[in-house]
Amino acid sequence: MLFTVLTGVLLTPLKSLSQIDEIGFGLGGLSYSGDISRGYKILDSRPGATFFLRSNANDHLSWKFAITGGKIVSSEVDDPIDAFAAQRQASFNITAVELSTSIEYHFLKFRSETSLLRWSPYFTGGIALLSISGNSDKPVPYSSFQPSVPIGFGFKYVINPKWMIGFELVARKMFFDYLDNVSEGDLLRKNYQYGNWQDNDSYYFIGFSLTYAFYRIPCPFPYQ
Repeated sequence: MLFTVLTGVLLTPLKSLSQIDEIGFGLGGLSYSGDISRGYKILDSRPGATFFLRSNANDHLSWKFAITGGKIVSSEVDDPIDAFAAQRQASFNITAVELSTSIEYHFLKFRSETSLLRWSPYFTGGIALLSISGNSDKPVPYSSFQPSVPIGFGFKYVINPKWMIGFELVARKMFFDYLDNVSEGDLLRKNYQYGNWQDNDSYYFIGFSLTYAFYRIPCPFPYQ
């Protein structure tokens, strides 16, 4: 039921993208924070890629539909963060594919034909559905499809009317604590194979993008 609802929400933008303004792809890194890694660590990133379609509502607001994928990896075997982690010795290596829809709000009016600006920072936020594969030893049964909320910032620079480059850092907050297969456990058993089940996992994508705009020259005469 949850998968059906989220899929409907994620695909709704495609119905409204009757006029695709931009298409693009990006390369970057995927990483995670949770019980094994308590915070964003760029050195833990693994290669990831994204493909997206974008519709521009006006000079400030855009709507983007994206597919992002890659590896998410972390381990406390060689570099435990504390004595608890040294005892637990947990690690995971998964393949993640995400469908997302998000809005982008550009702080500067860089798209306007009358503006001299060629760049703008922007805020982005939306909803996503993550597909997880590779977690074979699940401590508890759970779905391989999990929702998340992407929130982040980016920067765009217009090269010319057709091409634009960008940089983006987006965190995905989950409602799920088993991305790393570490969460709640039997506290009466001192095997240390559990984590903080009250702090859900997050994952991140940081990368550069190249966008192609379907530039249209306005017709000076209305259709008859």
